[in-house]
This record gives sequence, structure tokens and C-alpha cells, in this order.
Amino acid sequence: MRLMPVISAALVLSTSHLSFAQEWIEFASRDDRFTCLFPSQPKITETTYLSPHEADLPARVYAATQGQSRYSVTVVDYNQAQPLLTEKAKKCPPGAEPCLGGPGDAGHWKDDIRGAIVYASWQFMQRDAKLTSYVWNNVDMVEGHQLQLTNNTDKSRTFAGIYMHGNKLYITEATVPAGYPEPGLFQQSLGWLDENGIGLRYQFVYINEAIFINGVPPPPRVDRTIQPGQGRIDAPGATLDEPNQGR
Repeated sequence: MRLMPVISAALVLSTSHLSFAQEWIEFASRDDRFTCLFPSQPKITETTYLSPHEADLPARVYAATQGQSRYSVTVVDYNQAQPLLTEKAKKCPPGAEPCLGGPGDAGHWKDDIRGAIVYASWQFMQRDAKLTSYVWNNVDMVEGHQLQLTNNTDKSRTFAGIYMHGNKLYITEATVPAGYPEPGLFQQSLGWLDENGIGLRYQFVYINEAIFINGVPPPPRVDRTIQPGQGRIDAPGATLDEPNQGR
């Protein structure tokens, strides 16, 4: 499939206060509601992502390089799983349960959402690489998985994080050459934005399935009332509201 660059509503904020990484920038996407540090302004590409039950979900890839190191955040819109798989189920042969799904779960759209993090993790495990770490993690109380792999050919290392928030799947990936330090600046910088562009953290663990399938209310948010020197991501030079504090 041909990938097409698009212009995003995302804004790029300078992080000159990071004297140890002056070239890095803090990138904020209002469309996909996340923030992350990149070594340069990321290229944004629109594509599709094939889900476990074979729905072609819309996705964006935010990618940048620094020398031989590669950094990306892929955002997959699982809000489209239900309509796409429901429509697909209409074309299934009679009695083909793996295709049809069950009552209230046409095309297995619920299972598609439930298994999104596991499926994305499994895709990393299929690479020609040795899995060296696989753990549960959270970013500002949004649950997910973290993986580390060493390439069997060139010994480069890949560090990945997979999370679901707002019924979107976020896949962060950093690959560095053999002998390079871990990409901690990138790994630890992922953060969330609310509907007003304010940095977002929950008071306890946010589980996407509970909210978007079971109808459980989202956890309460940490109070981040705007103070002097803080602001929304709505103008060049604005500041983020304490991204990733207290993780």
C-alpha cells in the first residue's frame, strides 16, 4: 500500500531547557492527543493497520531519525473496528462463526479491541530478533506493554511501548545501533492530552476495554488546573502541563 504524507494539526514545541538534548523537540498532536520527544520534527504518514480480525483500521505514523537511530509513534484508530467489522460480517457465509462473531459482537469487533495490545506485542515477537524483556507498564496510569529486542543480524536494539487510550492504539518504537545507549529520552517522554490540549494523568489505572466495551466510566483525572506559566497546546510557544510527572 502506498503511504501518503499528510499535514497534521500537531504543533511542535521547543525544549531549549533540555540543555543535554538541545536538538530534541517536544511534539504535540491535537489530532491523536499525545506528546512525545523526537530528535527532529517527525514526518507524518497516513496508512492502514490490519487488526487481529482483519479490519483495515486508519492509522498515522509519526517518525524521525537521528543518525542510524530510528524513532516512531504509530497511532491506530480502533474506534473504527466496530463499524468495519460489523459491515464485514454481513458478507460472511452462513454459519462461519469465526467471521460472523456472536450476538452484539459482529465480526468479533469487541475481541479486536480487547486483544489489540497483545496482538501488537506479538507482531514484535515475530521479528528476527531475540526478545530480552517483556513487561506490563503504564504511562500516566494508562496501561500497556513494554518490549526490548536485539536484532539477530546487526545486533541493533529495539525498545517498544504499546498502550491504548481513547480507543486508540499507540505503538512507540525506538531502534538504536549496537553499542548505543538506551533511548530513554524518547521512551519516557510519551504523554497524553485531554480534549482541551492539557497534559493528562489519571488517579488510577486506565483500562481501555473497561471503558469502550463494558461502559465503565474513565478513572478520575489528576487535577491540573492551569497555573501561571502553564497553558494549553493551542499556540506556538505554549507550554505543556507537567508532562509525565510522578510516573
